[in-house]
Amino acid sequence: MPRTPEENERIRRATTEQILKATMDMFIEKGYHSTSIDDVAKRAEISKGLLYHYFKGKEDLLAALVKIRLNDILVVMNTAAAKETPGKQIKYIALGALEDVRRQPEVFRFYLNLFTQPKLDPVVAKYSKMLMDEQARQFEVQTEMFQKLGVKNPRQRSLYFSSTLQGIMLMFSTYPENFPLEEVKVQVIEEFCCL
Repeated sequence: MPRTPEENERIRRATTEQILKATMDMFIEKGYHSTSIDDVAKRAEISKGLLYHYFKGKEDLLAALVKIRLNDILVVMNTAAAKETPGKQIKYIALGALEDVRRQPEVFRFYLNLFTQPKLDPVVAKYSKMLMDEQARQFEVQTEMFQKLGVKNPRQRSLYFSSTLQGIMLMFSTYPENFPLEEVKVQVIEEFCCL
């Protein structure tokens, strides 16, 4: 009995997710350049041929992961912007970022590593720039939130907020067993959202 279009779509989505999870695992484990298509196919437990049916190659896999990350950033910022007060908007950003790193610290380290790759690598630089450009756009949105909150020098406050979050995320992703994330989360909310 032939599969329905819905069943085909479900299989396609599940296989794509399986491939992208395997890709992220391998990029985290070995890095972008040291990971081969063979590595990804083996981790995903599929043939190379099937992998190539879904993605043209390793750069296509990186592009898909970056697209997901960009979408995640937009979802967080759009949801934050929909909150009724600037304090609640900023709180949503902080809690979302810290929850994200709590759930998947290794993914945070992967994207941080992508940001710090040499700009001479044209493939990695292209995707790193895409992430940086989106973060710069979202930084402007965040700065407007601080402006509406009525803080002095909202741009500087926004930069300090982002730097604080990035530092916390780096520390937690490096020392997840010993970092008091919940206590620090409370401190961030008190410092930035309760003016």
